[in-house]
Amino acid sequence: MNQATLFGHEANRYFAARPRYPDELFEWLSGLAPARELAWDCGAGSGQAALGLAPHFSKIVATDVDDRQLALAPRRPNIEYRRAEAEADLGLDEAVDLIACGCSIHWFNLPAFYQRASQALKRGGVIAAWTYDWPWTGSGAVDAVLRKLREDILGPFWGENSVHYFGRYRNLPFPFSEIEPPQFRMEIAGSREELSGFLATWSALLKFRQHSGEDALALFARELSEAWALEPPALPLRVPLHMRCGFKQGPDTTASG
Repeated sequence: MNQATLFGHEANRYFAARPRYPDELFEWLSGLAPARELAWDCGAGSGQAALGLAPHFSKIVATDVDDRQLALAPRRPNIEYRRAEAEADLGLDEAVDLIACGCSIHWFNLPAFYQRASQALKRGGVIAAWTYDWPWTGSGAVDAVLRKLREDILGPFWGENSVHYFGRYRNLPFPFSEIEPPQFRMEIAGSREELSGFLATWSALLKFRQHSGEDALALFARELSEAWALEPPALPLRVPLHMRCGFKQGPDTTASG
């Protein structure tokens, strides 16, 4: 299985269930950038980050390796979608104000990507990579079911790169002049059904389905429903974003978020 194109097998489900990132995230990032001329959304998927960047930058180049994902991305006049690997030369040498990697950098060949990112960024340009952890709800009963699903059923199906997103990117190599970002949170679901739809887009769920022909969530549907009725979580469900953010070549700045 080609992990880089794994999500394309469920592109419609991914587009429908993956949430939009908060507007405050893009307002903050655009304020850090040396200009608002060009942003590169690397690992764009079906355009969740590109849409957030569009009001803030004159042009966004949004790249992904899977045409099936890019085909679903909403079009905007200032967004150019390209099929390209993260490590590819886009011809953007020292032209990019911001590189954004929304829940994507853990799929990249990091040394090659970082070399390409440094090549593309202007001096003082910003690179930001963010992710979310497995969605804990704050309900003990519901989270016990979610923990059982993640560890007991899906355990063998998490890729080696899961160490990064389950580690909240703290262990991610990051060779830039780093700053501490604010804590952003995003809404992922307003109901149990929406949470199930979100979970269904995670890589291990997709691998489990392809391996066994079964839907892992269906195996837990009754337990999840009973736990939800016993101790319903507060809605809407919101989760923190975990981010690494830094500048190329460390310009003079005291920014700390």
